[in-house]
Parts: sequence; structure tokens; C-alpha cells
Amino acid sequence: MALIKEDLAGSIFQQFDFTRAQSVQVVESILDIIKQTLGNGEEILISGFGKFYINEKRKQRGRNPKTGDDLMLRPRKVVKFRPSGGLRDRMNGKNNIPLSEKLS
Repeated sequence: MALIKEDLAGSIFQQFDFTRAQSVQVVESILDIIKQTLGNGEEILISGFGKFYINEKRKQRGRNPKTGDDLMLRPRKVVKFRPSGGLRDRMNGKNNIPLSEKLS
């Protein structure tokens, strides 16, 4: 199951003294900041989580999977994510202590 914006807003609503509308606005504002920053070509580094950055792909040969025809893919920019060491360890079961316990 995927985590959706509604889930993020619901979690903020439960953990903080915000209304549902304020929680939705917080999530939307954060996502807008992320989109704007990446759109400006800047990186986003979130300590303990990871880094979002833009990778430029050059022109390359491709193939239409439906017809099998060869084609040239234009140069483009893509967003990439590199997890922090702590997140990578947590994903691999090396560190299963919940963040809320670490902050206590």
C-alpha cells in the first residue's frame, strides 16, 4: 500500500494541534516548496532521510515497446533520490528503533 497525501495530512492532524484543513495545507506547502526547488535545478537534502536531485539524461536510442520501432529519445531531466545511510540501514533491518523513541 502506498502512502498518499491524505495519509500524510492525517498523520499531521493526529500528532499536532492542527485542523484537518491546516494539515492538508502544510502537506501541500511542503510539496510546493519541493517542486519549486527542483524546478529551479537545486538539490533538496533532508538530514536523516536523503537527497533529491536532478539528473540530466542525454539523447539516446530507444524502442517503442508496442510496435518495436526504433526511435531517438530526447535529452531530458529526471528527479533522482539517494537515501541517507540511516534510512538505508532502516530499510535493510539494521536499525528498527522508531524515530519517536530516538527523540525521547
